[in-house]
Amino acid sequence: MSVAVLFFSLFALLFMGVPIAVALGLSTTIVILLFTDQPTLVIAQQMFTSLDKFALMAIPLFVLAGNFLSQGGAARRIIRFARSVVGHLPGGLPMSAIFACIIFAAVSGSSPATVAAIGSIMISAIEDDGYAPSFSIGSIVCSGSLGILIPPSIVLIVYGVTVDQSIGKLFMAGVVPGLLLGGGLMLVTYLAAVRGGFKKTERAPMSEVWASFKEASWGLLVVVIIIGGIYGGLFTPTEAAAVSAVYGFIVVKFIYKDLKWKQIPDVIRASASTAAMIMFIIANAMVFAYLLTIEQIPQELAAWIVSMNLNKVMFLVLVNIMLLVAGNFMEPSSLIMIIAPLIFPVAMQLGVDPIHLGVMITVNMEVGMLTPPVGLNLFVASGISGRSLGEVVHASIPWFFALLVGLLIITYIPAISLWLPNLMYGS
Repeated sequence: MSVAVLFFSLFALLFMGVPIAVALGLSTTIVILLFTDQPTLVIAQQMFTSLDKFALMAIPLFVLAGNFLSQGGAARRIIRFARSVVGHLPGGLPMSAIFACIIFAAVSGSSPATVAAIGSIMISAIEDDGYAPSFSIGSIVCSGSLGILIPPSIVLIVYGVTVDQSIGKLFMAGVVPGLLLGGGLMLVTYLAAVRGGFKKTERAPMSEVWASFKEASWGLLVVVIIIGGIYGGLFTPTEAAAVSAVYGFIVVKFIYKDLKWKQIPDVIRASASTAAMIMFIIANAMVFAYLLTIEQIPQELAAWIVSMNLNKVMFLVLVNIMLLVAGNFMEPSSLIMIIAPLIFPVAMQLGVDPIHLGVMITVNMEVGMLTPPVGLNLFVASGISGRSLGEVVHASIPWFFALLVGLLIITYIPAISLWLPNLMYGS
């Protein structure tokens, strides 16, 4: 009865438009008051305890680093470099946008920021070059979603904290799948451009490639600092976030000189607002997860799935379907905080690697950012392009299916996710 009331009240509140964090906390409070003998003080204690974790400090710092680089001219310089590398191919301009999204996703760690930064420059440029809106909007919307997979990834941090897994290993595990998905999106663009009759153009001279790389390298170096520093044992992922925030400020203020002193408080306020929202969601989701635990829901669910005699393949199919459906309605971090504690025990019993599971869940979250009614990337693209939500969804279809194919490959070939962390950390 208590579980039914918990989920009914949660979805009723969401249906009424209550913010996800408030809905999680309020539904949990209702059940604790009505069905348990737990004191109400436990709610505040769990919220505080859930945030009292060193790894979570990485979130506001990575948000700040991404905002510094987004406010500066990093996106414009990365686009120039991407165009010099692939701009001569059929579909070169939209492929440049995808390539730039892959790079900027690694710099910013945010999908909406990637779509906004690259899309605001490239959407009109692609259409002015004679491409259909599907090339300009669809390619950027879908490739921008890689921001929550390619490190630094806030979603992977949330997963790691939720199920107590290494953030460093999860960061490494996101690299190859992110590149695979980005390559798939570029392949779809290339084939569509060839089919549409677009021809190769003159390749950029090596002098332009080198000049554009040199100009963009200061922004690109943040990825090397994060990954190299963590792997080299110089600092933890949380310390890497602090280093990247300081480095991002130095680059945009003193090297690129794109950021004025009077803009800095606005960047800090925006970062604090975003980080506070994420932390509030985490705190309420952890209270929700605590209630599920004391009600023995994960254990009962695990026993039920095991009793169905599902093998690993069928279990992963079930998880993907569940996540794809839930991703239509919930924000990635909050969904992970709810779903991961439920499926993690079952996955461990069936021999699913926890790092591979985290990558698979994150790719599902990427797809969720492209599906209404809560697909945030769709709303960002609609805002910067002036197109309706329906037009943005329609333009994204070919690239959306490429991501689904990539999800299928990543789900059933764990080595794609595990090769790099095993190489760096040992299997």
